[in-house]
Amino acid sequence: MSAQDIAKAVDNLVYQLNRDLAGKKPLFIGVLNGSYMIMADLTRKFKGDCEVAFLRASSYEGTNSSGSVNIGLDIDIPLAGRTVVLVEDIIDTGLTVETLSRKLKKENPTALYIATLLLKPEVYNRDTKIDYVGQNIENKFVVGYGMDYNNLGRNLPELYVQTNRMKNIVLFGPPGAGKGTQAERLKQKYGLVHISTGDVFRYNISNGTDLGMLAKSYMDKGNLVPDDVTIKMLRAEVEKTPDAAGFIFDGFPRTDAQATALDELLKSLDTAVSGMVALEVDDEVLVQRLLERGKSSGRVDDSNEEVIRERIKVYYKQTAPLKNFYEAQNKYYGVDGVGSVDDITKRLSFKFDAL
Repeated sequence: MSAQDIAKAVDNLVYQLNRDLAGKKPLFIGVLNGSYMIMADLTRKFKGDCEVAFLRASSYEGTNSSGSVNIGLDIDIPLAGRTVVLVEDIIDTGLTVETLSRKLKKENPTALYIATLLLKPEVYNRDTKIDYVGQNIENKFVVGYGMDYNNLGRNLPELYVQTNRMKNIVLFGPPGAGKGTQAERLKQKYGLVHISTGDVFRYNISNGTDLGMLAKSYMDKGNLVPDDVTIKMLRAEVEKTPDAAGFIFDGFPRTDAQATALDELLKSLDTAVSGMVALEVDDEVLVQRLLERGKSSGRVDDSNEEVIRERIKVYYKQTAPLKNFYEAQNKYYGVDGVGSVDDITKRLSFKFDAL
């Protein structure tokens, strides 16, 4: 949306407000941070006395709604007996305005109106009435004119559409690196689907699928499951969620051949691996973590230091070629895996945001 188109939407919104609220000295409450531009333009063009205040509310992480609203900053102007207009930059599902509307109504204003520059009617699913709309838009993530992606892009004078490029991460880490814990956190934060090869195998085998029985026939003979069988299982998992924002691949690939097969699978779905992100932890730290975990996990392989060191050695032997594979594509990213769980999540998130 060009700057000229935005100006037309602003004028349309202000026309409605001037028409209905002339002489009522409304209190415009902007929802930070996104509304600062529309609030400036709206109040400059409003014909009559008005007051301005701000609330801070957030329900997004990246391009995905967190499902809850965090509210900050209390209004220091009494609302009782006032005409109040809650001003948003954009409304999609309506979670934020519904939450804020309930909060403001408790202050007993004479009237409470909801005004937004942009509305996504395709996904709006609340009962709260939206009284004033500058323009309806499609359900696409937009950046600019106060709207952001991870707090960037607010200063752009035009609106830009965030493309639906999938975020497909190959997540690696040696035994004891905390990969499972981080995968669970990251899939929630970014709305990704976590595909663990081990879980996929167990599901197919326990449910007696054709692929599961085929895989079991190899495993029962002590043989490795062929790559083509594994990739067919992964394809089936990927195709279960065609609208996913992306995938975290855990435990696959483990060889150059598997990495090539994964590339071909994703290419057939018009996407690609965004990057291989590997948790890097000193061997001695890993050994101590696993021995400590073994005290409560009950896993035999977590209680024997010799077995633990062999598992770590096998991991490096398997993943060294993969590191070279993805480095050749400029897609390898090592992350320090030592520290608190929160600190490691932040480091991983920094990489995920960049991919």
